[in-house]
Amino acid sequence: MKRFIDTIKNIWAITELREKILLTLGLLLIYRLGSNVVLPGVDTDSLGNLQSQSEGGLIGILNAFTGGAFANASILALGIMPYISASIVIQLLGMAVPTIQKMQKEGESGRRKLNQITRILTIGITMAQAPGYVANLRAQGVVSTVSPEMFWTLSIIVLTAGTIFAMWLGERITDKGIGNGISLLIMVGIIATLPQAFLQELVSKIDQGGGMVLFVVEIAALLIVILLSVALVQAVRRIPVQYAKRTTGGRTFTGNMARQYIPLKVNAAGVMPIIFAQAIMFIPVTVLQYTASGEGAESASWLITAFSDIQGFWYNFLFAVMIILFTYFYTAIQVNTNQMAEDLKRNGGFVPGIKPGKSTAEFLDTVLSRITLPGSIFLAILAILPAFAMIAGINTQFAYFYGGTSLLIMVGVVLDTLQQIESYLLNRHYDGLMKNGKLKGRAVSAF
Repeated sequence: MKRFIDTIKNIWAITELREKILLTLGLLLIYRLGSNVVLPGVDTDSLGNLQSQSEGGLIGILNAFTGGAFANASILALGIMPYISASIVIQLLGMAVPTIQKMQKEGESGRRKLNQITRILTIGITMAQAPGYVANLRAQGVVSTVSPEMFWTLSIIVLTAGTIFAMWLGERITDKGIGNGISLLIMVGIIATLPQAFLQELVSKIDQGGGMVLFVVEIAALLIVILLSVALVQAVRRIPVQYAKRTTGGRTFTGNMARQYIPLKVNAAGVMPIIFAQAIMFIPVTVLQYTASGEGAESASWLITAFSDIQGFWYNFLFAVMIILFTYFYTAIQVNTNQMAEDLKRNGGFVPGIKPGKSTAEFLDTVLSRITLPGSIFLAILAILPAFAMIAGINTQFAYFYGGTSLLIMVGVVLDTLQQIESYLLNRHYDGLMKNGKLKGRAVSAF
């Protein structure tokens, strides 16, 4: 405890770090306040059906990511998710469009151009999603106090402006605050639902005979799952690299003194495979709902039921298989072993026992494939754990924290933010957050 208090004092003593943390907390507070501001013209007494709809399935996940703003018909109901969708589209386009590929290799100037394209695409996606959200409001019986035409126009404009504002807040946090702003906004939205879910689970267990013992077991299981998630995010396979001659800090090293490592992450894809799989899982169901008719209606009804039940066998089996496949796919996009081998060769480095160039690329690709398999299986297990938690009797909202996208995003964002704080402390010659002064974390955002 004394060490923790000393660390807090050290953080507060660094003026720049203190200002960044306070700015970040202030902007996050503004985001949370905006999540409770209802769209103009909405009768708040008619939101009951919408809130009931947002308790499970895809809608429940979206509501969790927006911190309840979706179910509250808030001006930030779409949250930052259109920006995430735009970022994914840009990453996928980077595989096929030479212009995007060129921007990705141009450094800071290319990054600014891609950010501007992502912002414009975000506005387009938001304007496409906003009418769907408003239509859902009307379908759920949400009453407007203004004319339907005025309500549609105001809602689309305000929802688009709300997403742009959330995107601006995220970018300001990244530039002026601490941590990755977009990821922090998502994490705050997820955590906002935790207290209510925790209390609901506690009350339900108290009402049962011997429920407190079961609740303690649930909390212990949750802590174990969190530890396993941290292990998955942190796990790396270190490939030894040796340089024939290397100059560092004015000193020249040769032989073993110049040995370093290439850290290949066991889960290089992060949470993206889960996001891709969840998006695709709902496409067949949506298509069947609008196209099934006649003799095929009975079969379509079975498929819709099977792949809409997040506690069902077929849903979770297909979900897990798709996560494993997407993990390999996204890892292949993110990690370019040919480029890594070429950079090593250009800098005079080599993997001991492996010829530089093509042989090194093949070796790295083989190692990456081997470590991705257990990583993808572990990721798939974490993704379907909430279903098992629901089957075990845990309420739906609290069960989401036992795995899946929510837990991995929280773990990744917390590690990223702690890593930045750790760097500030060590650069100012203070003790780090950990006893050994080293905190392994990811140098990229959660997405």
